[in-house]
Amino acid sequence: MPAAHASGPPISAALPAALRHHAVLALDLGTTTGWALRGQDGGITSGTISFKPSRFEGGGMRFLRFRSWLTEVASLANGLSRIAFEEVRAHAGTDAAHLYGGFLAHLSAWCEERGIAYEGVPVGTIKRFATGRGNADKAAMIAAIQARGFAPADDNEADAIAILLWLTDAQGGRA
Repeated sequence: MPAAHASGPPISAALPAALRHHAVLALDLGTTTGWALRGQDGGITSGTISFKPSRFEGGGMRFLRFRSWLTEVASLANGLSRIAFEEVRAHAGTDAAHLYGGFLAHLSAWCEERGIAYEGVPVGTIKRFATGRGNADKAAMIAAIQARGFAPADDNEADAIAILLWLTDAQGGRA
């Protein structure tokens, strides 16, 4: 029964596709960042982008280009409601740890400035969701994502797709 102040019967028509989903971005942070975006229409786009500085750039340029890229993605998606990223706790080396920390700092600050929810997803959780094993190697992750109908260029893109599927899958993720 509609409320007394309602102007008519409740609308039973389906919402337009653009209103069914909020745009969500998943990231595998690094110099070569894997990304996967579920747009407002529910479609998934993915890829990789390199933030390797050129020979004539200072070390901070990669982070400025990363922030600029985030702004561009958010604009093209007509806004982002949420960003999830691979939460890495152990790194192969000191440089990798420093770079990851820099990307994470800029991502979290960028999200805070815009009021966009963000969360880290542990590596083991992503691997377990995609392959059934929390210690799956890169080849197994790529194969698992290919089995779901995607064609990732590398393990970075495969990880980003897995994060996005985990985040948006009603059975296995966070929906």
